[in-house]
Amino acid sequence: MSIEVLGAGLGRTGTLSLKFALEKLGFHKCYHMMEVALNPHHSPFWHQAWLGEQVDWADVYEGYRATVDWPSSSFWRELHVRYPQAKVILTQRDPEAWYRSVKQTIWKSSQGAVAKARASADPQALARAKMIHAVIWDGFFDGRMDDKAYVIGCFNRHNQAVRDTVPSEQLLVLEPGEGWAPLCRFLACPIPDEAYPKVNSTEDFQRLWGSLRPNK
Repeated sequence: MSIEVLGAGLGRTGTLSLKFALEKLGFHKCYHMMEVALNPHHSPFWHQAWLGEQVDWADVYEGYRATVDWPSSSFWRELHVRYPQAKVILTQRDPEAWYRSVKQTIWKSSQGAVAKARASADPQALARAKMIHAVIWDGFFDGRMDDKAYVIGCFNRHNQAVRDTVPSEQLLVLEPGEGWAPLCRFLACPIPDEAYPKVNSTEDFQRLWGSLRPNK
């Protein structure tokens, strides 16, 4: 099995909804940050990849046909080279709304996760929390999450780099709320007889992440 769809969009741009949509269309399974919570042994892999060490992409993506969200989106260039035939989906949204959403959900959750992991002395939870900080907050955003202009600049530069690099026929730029039609046209799939998944609210985020249990 090989990756057929690469999600280059950053977290909180509709990536969780896209995960469920892709799986509904047959691209099962789709890798998302929640997979790291379900598979704690993946945390060291992503930390090593961020450090530039040699990693085996086929190993972490075993059983997956698609990727979305962080940490994968931080490595979209490497993955585009590794899976050159894969179609690329760039999810994006209004930068101001995106920044507010990240601060209220992922950022807040990450700060609490570190303290909770240290208090519980859970090595897997601590490794995951440290990986998220290394790859996203201290890595992608240079430890400047409170600098709104800087973070939005990172967001805009990322999106522009994807658009400038991926051939237009291989790229879909998708905005939240566009539904099934553009996605199904791009992937040559029939439109399902049900509503497009919508799991982007702060409440959805808290409920889904709170219910995750690691795979045994």
